[in-house]
Amino acid sequence: MNDRFRVLVIDDDPGVRDYLQVLVSRQGYQVFAAAGGEEALRNLDESRPDLVTLDVVLPGMDGLETLRELKKRLPEVPVVMLSGHGQARTIVEAMRLGASDFLRKPFEVEELELAFQKALEKRALKAEVEQLRGRARTETEMLLLDGENRKMKEVREIIEQVADTDITILIRGESGTGKEVVARSIFQLSNRKDCPFVKVNCAALPSELLESELFGFEKGAFTGAQKRKLGKFEFANHGTIFLDEISEMHPSLQAKLLQVLQDGEFSRLGGEADVRVDTRIIAATNRNLEKAVQDGSFREDLFYRLNVVTILLPPLRERRDAIPVLADFFLRKYNDQYHKRVNQLSSETLSVIMQYHWPGNVRELENTVKRIVVLGNEQAVIAEIAEKVRPGHGEGEPGDMDLDSIGMDLANGGGVDLKAIAKRAAQLAEKRVIQRVLHQTRWNRKEAAERLQISYKALLYKMKEAGLSERA
Repeated sequence: MNDRFRVLVIDDDPGVRDYLQVLVSRQGYQVFAAAGGEEALRNLDESRPDLVTLDVVLPGMDGLETLRELKKRLPEVPVVMLSGHGQARTIVEAMRLGASDFLRKPFEVEELELAFQKALEKRALKAEVEQLRGRARTETEMLLLDGENRKMKEVREIIEQVADTDITILIRGESGTGKEVVARSIFQLSNRKDCPFVKVNCAALPSELLESELFGFEKGAFTGAQKRKLGKFEFANHGTIFLDEISEMHPSLQAKLLQVLQDGEFSRLGGEADVRVDTRIIAATNRNLEKAVQDGSFREDLFYRLNVVTILLPPLRERRDAIPVLADFFLRKYNDQYHKRVNQLSSETLSVIMQYHWPGNVRELENTVKRIVVLGNEQAVIAEIAEKVRPGHGEGEPGDMDLDSIGMDLANGGGVDLKAIAKRAAQLAEKRVIQRVLHQTRWNRKEAAERLQISYKALLYKMKEAGLSERA
């Protein structure tokens, strides 16, 4: 992807300028060069740089003055300052004016590469923050400001209380309830909103790769480590890092994360010196961390460090008043995105989606509405959901079973077998719970057995007994 980046080299020494042009070109960047500040500023429309290297000592307009003008015209473009002197006063002034980095001549090739990597990734993160600002309010209002649901009121109150602090937050809730949206909302309301927001999915990578992703590595740390790589914590310095699915992190990495929480320090893979960061941590999980602590898969000390403030997101089935509002929002969103004209959902569709259990929560509702818009066929999509909410398909309450026939027996002077009724109610309740957990785990039987705290073999037996051997 480097070939789309344009680098402007500003240096009055022809030898250094040529050296930098060759070096930067070999990294795959498109290079423009200028011998001084006036020339560089005059040709900005032609060079349109994504990144600038700027010598401090220049004839005429010096490097600091050039930097000041560059930042006025191109405030988002990172500038890497180069100098053979490196006086503390100059470095401080350059950083105050907005330089992204300062390298002393002569520098190693990997130092320049690292400065480029750091500058461009920070720029990308900043651009993402701006993009998030544009959509966060709409998404947040739709997800969180959706009526008078008591549990969501509590969520909003906690967000408002803790957003502008540096306190660690743990967001808990089923998959698809909107934990990432809550994390971004906290970030947007915090005093770190102008700094990076970095998301890491702890379940997406094996532990070895996750460690290098979070903490970076030094050159030669392992086979293939040809240059230093910064970790996500360094890119989130002064900002916020969101650790999604924190329960999936390997215990060895949990110890390293605990060090960051306690001391604000960590070491890169293969590194000897500690790296210090000022990063706010927001974590999220859809699993029972207390149980994970009991079975030894999650460190107790880390749990208490993360569990300073907990935000518990209710599932969509516990705030059904939000379903029509969210459905309408997603309908408009995907009509705009795909240039469709599905004006509104029918009363029949609204009735079905209000009855459905939504094991995938808001995410499942969004994907359902998206399918309706894309396919342009409301009936085909809703028929699948209607099948799941029909009587006897696990969505009815266990207590609703055969009440009419029982009432008829009593009216006719007959008796009822309370033991049989209790047994049947227990069977139906058990079936419903198992079915719900299977939906939540996307029919991952091993994970479902863990959540139900029974053996895998026992789960298979109960599924067969309840007629759940196939996906419902």
